[in-house]
Amino acid sequence: MTRILILQGHPDPDEGHLDHALAGAYREGAEGAGFAVDAYTIAHRDFPLLRNQAEFLSETVPPAILEAQELIEASHHLVLIYPLWLGDMPSGVKGFLEQTLRPAFVADGDMNRLRHTRLKGRSVRIVVTMGMPAFVYRWWFGAHSLKSLERNVLRFCGFGPVRHTLIGQDGGDAASRERWLHRMRALGAQAR
Repeated sequence: MTRILILQGHPDPDEGHLDHALAGAYREGAEGAGFAVDAYTIAHRDFPLLRNQAEFLSETVPPAILEAQELIEASHHLVLIYPLWLGDMPSGVKGFLEQTLRPAFVADGDMNRLRHTRLKGRSVRIVVTMGMPAFVYRWWFGAHSLKSLERNVLRFCGFGPVRHTLIGQDGGDAASRERWLHRMRALGAQAR
């Protein structure tokens, strides 16, 4: 059975944000289609930021991160949802990725290889919400932070394929919000 992991990256644990509704809609669609779904809300977890290379290379992993690693390893498909803050992912998401995707987990300790295959075969859907129109982020700003996440983090660690959904300020009114929730349910039902 296909297992999906939804990583909720909104830094505010208040459930009233669009990102939380999107995660719920995705989960609803996936479970309705018979997929097993796990959810991990980054803002609910306690872990320190990495401060130096020795910490990054250490095999001592905080319990909240060990839980995330186990969920990732058990999954076939990941969904990462976060808002765009200052042109990038929120610091909590970045800190989570740094803690979770350590060399010991991603590459059995050897990050010098060109491609890593331990996590190969796990697809990813990145969902980014933002206050500007999505086309402005994509065309004017070149979606630079999204491209970096796709290429320099996820694909580098062996994930693929990596797909994305950008939701701009047009997701703010009630009709647009409902269209996005419907689309997330449909993506969940397809495990895409």
